[in-house]
Amino acid sequence: MFETAELGRTVDKEEFEAEVPQLRISLLEAQRALQQAGVPVILLLAGADGAGKGETVKRLLEWLDARGLDTHAFGPPTDEERERPSWWRYWMRLPPRGRAGIFFGSWYSGPLVDRAFGRLSRARLDRRLSDIAFFEQMLAADGALIVKLWIHLSKKELKRRLRRLTKDPATRWKVTHADWKGLGRYDRFIEASEHVIRRTDTALAPWVIVEATDDRYRDLTAGRVLLERFCSRLAASSPAAAKPPAAARAAGAPAPARGGRPELTILDRVDLAHVLTPRAATQRLQAAQGRLGRLVRRAFEEGRSTVVVFEGWDAAGKGGTIRRLTEAMDPRTYRVISVAAPTDEEKAHHYLWRFWRQVPRAGFVTVYDRSWYGRVLVERVEGFAREDEWSRAYLEINDFEHQLVAHGIVLAKFWVHIDAAEQLRRFKERESVAWKRHKIGPEDWRNREKWPAYEAAVADMIARTSTSQAPWTLVGANDKRTARVQVVEALCRRLQETLGS
Repeated sequence: MFETAELGRTVDKEEFEAEVPQLRISLLEAQRALQQAGVPVILLLAGADGAGKGETVKRLLEWLDARGLDTHAFGPPTDEERERPSWWRYWMRLPPRGRAGIFFGSWYSGPLVDRAFGRLSRARLDRRLSDIAFFEQMLAADGALIVKLWIHLSKKELKRRLRRLTKDPATRWKVTHADWKGLGRYDRFIEASEHVIRRTDTALAPWVIVEATDDRYRDLTAGRVLLERFCSRLAASSPAAAKPPAAARAAGAPAPARGGRPELTILDRVDLAHVLTPRAATQRLQAAQGRLGRLVRRAFEEGRSTVVVFEGWDAAGKGGTIRRLTEAMDPRTYRVISVAAPTDEEKAHHYLWRFWRQVPRAGFVTVYDRSWYGRVLVERVEGFAREDEWSRAYLEINDFEHQLVAHGIVLAKFWVHIDAAEQLRRFKERESVAWKRHKIGPEDWRNREKWPAYEAAVADMIARTSTSQAPWTLVGANDKRTARVQVVEALCRRLQETLGS
């Protein structure tokens, strides 16, 4: 694979100086066009230590408008990063729309080094590469331009370069013990690198191998590749417009069955008739809250974070249920996040970014009053997301939740369910009671008119995102007291399953 990058190609000084001015102008113009188009650019540089990745970055920073880009280098994880899933540190540095990010020491470094030093089996490497490919595909599908440059230097040239740098007192500081150690592992590193490139070279995020024997050739090639990818992205046709929400299937309207009645969904199986007596509900709630308090405190002491997700119909009682949960917790250890329409900053990123940034530190609890499922519920039904966007969101959400659980986070998801008649009763009560009137507005009534479309979207959501690691708990909430008991007891069971006896 790397033979074509070991040909000793060079660019003389005259050719370099003749081409660079126009290349810089073209790069700046294309960069500004991408900024205006709101395209996030992710530039990854990888390769053996000492091949010249840092020098290439310096040259690109000279040729591009540095005001529109950020540079990120990743070393060992910090304490804050170790307390969260491994991908958190990369999500936090993704560029917003219209900006560029240069990454060296990216999500490829860990798997490559671990494999080269024998700390990672081929099977585990492949699993991590599958995660990387999915991550890049997700970003590219959301509109990001991903440019991946592999800066390559042969073993012979790398050894010669390290010796040359070491002999010169002015450059000796650039060579570390790790560089010489890496040279000793060069063959294993190249073997792992070839496998990594093959597994992650995709149409949406292809690799380009750049020969680095000659600095001018390396930098000029990197600039040419970057310009070509910029221009290709600008020339690409814009995504097809989404179907209007009125389209039955795109909007999530249920397919009619015989007789014109909608087909049964999983929501029809939720027991709405089960009602506890007030006394029994109070006794069970108090007992469950006491148990929850002890479990949350134990999770905090063990450094196990908890994420609780609430979705449900308007007026289903999510807020009251959340209050019963938090009554049992130390206020210093939890946060309740009420998810509303995204801010301008959040709109400038992938929709999952605003939820990644809220992943709790070790031992803490985050409760979401509505969540990332808005992409496949309100955004789907109201037409705020294109069909291709909400269709691929199921896999993206499953992957996100898998990473939370794999990190050891306790994840509990509740759908709080009521029927249409009970919702109507509560809406009218809110309008008639002064201290509840702020809870009802025109948007609630508009959403109610789309009940069948929302019901179909909820059924799809549960079917496609209720997994063994992150199952949905469907809570019948026509009786609020009973629903609160069910939720607190279910969260206790979830914590107990994770923490053990």
